[in-house]
Amino acid sequence: MAEEKHYMTEEGKKKLEEELEQLITERRKEVVERIKVARSFGDLSENSEYDSAKEEQAFVEGRIQQLETMIRNAEIIEEDKNSSKVSLGKKVTFVEIPDGEEEEYVIVGRAEADPLDGKISNESPMAQSLIGKEIGDQVTVSTPGGDMTVKITAVS
Repeated sequence: MAEEKHYMTEEGKKKLEEELEQLITERRKEVVERIKVARSFGDLSENSEYDSAKEEQAFVEGRIQQLETMIRNAEIIEEDKNSSKVSLGKKVTFVEIPDGEEEEYVIVGRAEADPLDGKISNESPMAQSLIGKEIGDQVTVSTPGGDMTVKITAVS
């Protein structure tokens, strides 16, 4: 079974590699040390410090595996600077019709999505509705809160 691709920018991949490096070189060692200390407290069956440290270890190891998979299957987004169409890696500016405020997002892969930082996943309803459209197009977006219509004002 082929693993799914994780679309991301070069910057996004670097951030994931930095997080992985930090988890492997620092956080993993810290958790092992916490487990050693917790073991020294005695009976492990009633040792909440030990249970907590083991849970953190499971989280760290799971995140390491997740990051390794994402990096291994990374598909770097190549910017098409000549096209005015909305696509992965592009910044799109739009206004909700009839009287919404201007909003601006960069469309990125799921691994990099951070709506609070202006980055939305290519798998989100908003991005899926916008991809392939051009400046001036009006697009109806189906959201959990109902349909909304937006007009694309810029693509870069």
